[in-house]
Amino acid sequence: MAIRDLTSERLFIADDLAAGVSVELAQQQAHYLTNVLRLRPGAKLLVFNGRDGEWQASLIESRKRTTVLGIEEQTRPQEQGPDIDYLFAPLKRSRLDYMVQKATEMGVRRLRPVITERTIAERVNSERMLANAIEAAEQCGILRVPEVEPPVSLETALAAWDPARALIYCDEHETAADPIATLRKVPAGPVAVLIGPEGGFSNGERSRLLANSYVVPLPLGPRIMRADTAAVAALTLVNAVLGDWQRL
Repeated sequence: MAIRDLTSERLFIADDLAAGVSVELAQQQAHYLTNVLRLRPGAKLLVFNGRDGEWQASLIESRKRTTVLGIEEQTRPQEQGPDIDYLFAPLKRSRLDYMVQKATEMGVRRLRPVITERTIAERVNSERMLANAIEAAEQCGILRVPEVEPPVSLETALAAWDPARALIYCDEHETAADPIATLRKVPAGPVAVLIGPEGGFSNGERSRLLANSYVVPLPLGPRIMRADTAAVAALTLVNAVLGDWQRL
């Protein structure tokens, strides 16, 4: 893994990146660089787009209506990270922001909100979720920004499920005592983690989940956690056993 520079300013941009390319920034990003950070022409920063790795860039033009970056050289190749989907019942605004940021830091590939019978916050602001994911990636030196999928019902998600992707379902009713031992039984390959709403899954939802051979019920210890805490705990366990932590 390439050494990460966590001292330089980092900026996510959607444009393709290559040596010699010039990128005109959107107004909000231009304002941030020139008015908040007060960068001037010649200033260096790091940029990434989630596809082409990380690049050193310099501010080559800053006018009232135009701010342009010059892409110079690649500092890190693209890192793919673990193939982990994160499915979750949406939470209220501030806690959802936190959960999205932490899931991004944990390296998930996709953020997939699912509506369950006991979901309270059924309205999902996908643009806000993506903005939080980008901010977390910028601050933590992450090169991949997770995809944000539109919300669907849990039933719809299960009906379209690819059985090749194990679905690790965090279940407070699971009687197994050792989550590490449970995860070590999961075959290598793509996985997903499912966290339910604050009120838990209904009996019917739990029965539908456990009826599928690709579903793996996972205990998270003797205490009941809030959904955002459970997300961090579950993704930590999955990354340690099935993700990319063991290759660091």
